[in-house]
Order: sequence, then structure tokens, then C-alpha cells
Amino acid sequence: MVLTGNLHAQSQKIGFVISPKIFQELPEAMEAQKKLQSLEKPLQDSLTAMAQNIQLKIEEYQKKETMMNDAAKRTATQEIQDMQRRATEWSEMKRRELLDQQEKILSPVREKIRKAIETVAKEEKYAFVFDKNETETLIYGDAANDLTFKVLDKLKRGQ
Repeated sequence: MVLTGNLHAQSQKIGFVISPKIFQELPEAMEAQKKLQSLEKPLQDSLTAMAQNIQLKIEEYQKKETMMNDAAKRTATQEIQDMQRRATEWSEMKRRELLDQQEKILSPVREKIRKAIETVAKEEKYAFVFDKNETETLIYGDAANDLTFKVLDKLKRGQ
């Protein structure tokens, strides 16, 4: 029985893809990247302008600080802190919006790539296809080789 399992495992084909390379060369992926960059640029410009305004307010405060009474100092300090807080909140909100847009734009491209990998794997009779990137992710696995439910069963039985 063990010998048969080993022979079967040795006859399985294992392949890999380099997904960053696919993304670099697929026209739809390049177009999606350009679209994302065009969405990101105005946000980055706005964030830079906010940071410059805050810096100007800080410099103005520092110049006038010695001539201000305590109440004016507190008010000016509070204004700066409010500007920083609003900028941070705005930045976080826009970052979330950008991530949502990124998912909407890239999801169809990723799905197209995944389907192509699965098709090639089946046509070429690969049992497993890994993504050769920094995470070494399994992209496709023949369902016959999925041990997930056997492992769960064993864990539930306490063995």
C-alpha cells in the first residue's frame, strides 16, 4: 500500500508560474496598473498639499509662539492637531477607497489568470501548480490530492 502511494506521488507533475511576470506581460494587467496609478496620483497630490499646509501652520506657530499668551498657544496647538487628525482620517478613508477600487480593478484580471493556470494545468496533467514568488502559494491542486477533510476528520476524532 505504501509503495503504491509513493509511486503515485512520484508520477504526479508539479509545475509553477511566476505571477509577477504574468502581470507584467498581460495587457489587461498593465492597463489595470495604469488605471490604479491614475487613481492614486490625485490622492497623493492632495495628501502632499495637506502636509505642506500643516507644516506652514507649524512654522507660523513657531514664529509667533513667543508673542502668544497661553490661551492663544493652546488654540493654535489645537488647530494644528485638528489639521493633523483630519489629514490622517482623510488619508485612511481614501486609502480604504483605493483598496476597494484596486480589488474591483484587479479581481477580474486575477480570475482570468487563475482560470488560465487551471486550464493549462489540466491540459498538461499537472497535479499541482505553485506561484514562484515571495510567498510560494499553491494556485491549483488536483482535488484528488486534497487532504484537508481527511486531516479535519483525524483532528475531530482526536487521533
